[in-house]
Amino acid sequence: MARKALILVEGASNMLLYVQAAQRLGLHPIILSADPVRYDYLAAEGIEAIRADTDNLDALIGECSRLRATYGIAGITSATESFYATVGKLCRHFDLPGPNPASIERCCDKFTQRQLLAEAGIAIPAYCLAVNAADVESCAAEIGLPVVLKPAVGIGSIGVRLCHNVDELIKHTAYLLGGKHIWRSSSPRILVEEFIQGPYYAADIMGNEVIGIGAGDFGPPPHFVFRQFTYPALLTDEEHNRIADVSSSCLRTLGLGWGPTNIEFRCTRGGPVVIEVNPRMAGTPDPQLVRLAYGVDLITEHIKLVIGDPWDLCRRHSHTAAARFLVADRDGTLDWIGGDSRAAAIPGVAEVELYVKPKTPVVRKGDYRDWIGHVIVASASHAQTQATLQRAVDLVDWSITPFPTLGE
Repeated sequence: MARKALILVEGASNMLLYVQAAQRLGLHPIILSADPVRYDYLAAEGIEAIRADTDNLDALIGECSRLRATYGIAGITSATESFYATVGKLCRHFDLPGPNPASIERCCDKFTQRQLLAEAGIAIPAYCLAVNAADVESCAAEIGLPVVLKPAVGIGSIGVRLCHNVDELIKHTAYLLGGKHIWRSSSPRILVEEFIQGPYYAADIMGNEVIGIGAGDFGPPPHFVFRQFTYPALLTDEEHNRIADVSSSCLRTLGLGWGPTNIEFRCTRGGPVVIEVNPRMAGTPDPQLVRLAYGVDLITEHIKLVIGDPWDLCRRHSHTAAARFLVADRDGTLDWIGGDSRAAAIPGVAEVELYVKPKTPVVRKGDYRDWIGHVIVASASHAQTQATLQRAVDLVDWSITPFPTLGE
């Protein structure tokens, strides 16, 4: 009998978790990538990474057909939003379980997503689409400063900035349209949005079920770089139910409800306001935190769905889990980073990971790429988790030497 393979189209921060979960389920993971070198860290695990044009559906169909001569393809998926609609099309071609590609494509276009949510009466920020600098200024004047500028298609807060005044608006518009930002769409499309203030929450959903709601904290504006996530969020029953109800409305409106969804909110006096609906699994550290807090392994259960096996979303316990991101405080060369072993040895610390090695250049982007590591902690109480997390983070330290300036 042919060995059963799980095809992964490209990957994200949680790629290793997908590979490990697939292996635990007795599957042979195979990665299709335009740049297999990205996954060299998996070579020691004996994981196949095959070069393929992942932007070309026909090329992917051809590669999967070739692999089918050797393996039984149990399922096809991706840990990356930009390839999730393609995965849906592949699954339909090969008659495998998968997401609705049309729904994914609509949702990944933030402007289309906003239109559909607004038509359904779901609370969202005031918004406007701009394609040039004049449009941006007109939209901002209509909505009222401060506003958030973001690419209409994108992930990880790349290109997202809070603009308090006209000067900041002009400067960031020039950045987005001046050739420095890499657009994922055929032409620049900027979403100008009302800045909604209030606590940030995110709902992690599988199918139609809200598995958990976490709270997030950001670093200083004007960027939206996450500093910490905590599960579960400290919500009243009424607040939890309102977020869950709005989440269900979003799924119905956008035609989602197959597999994972992550919905971001700001909570105001008038109730939860939907900031974004992400039609895919959230990246690290959300899956780890949900597993530690509730005992539900979202990635394993997602793969079960992908291969047509029954899943199990039952909670096994109720703990508090939190992750703190280590964020570079300046641009320059990372001289050294350490203390991770001591931090990892503290009882309650589940994971300490450093992303950047010494002697690596560090250039802050104002998005998730500013992270240089993370610490994850879990315990039976919120207070204990926060205390342990701070103790562990305090043990990790680093030094960055600024880049030489002109004339030095």
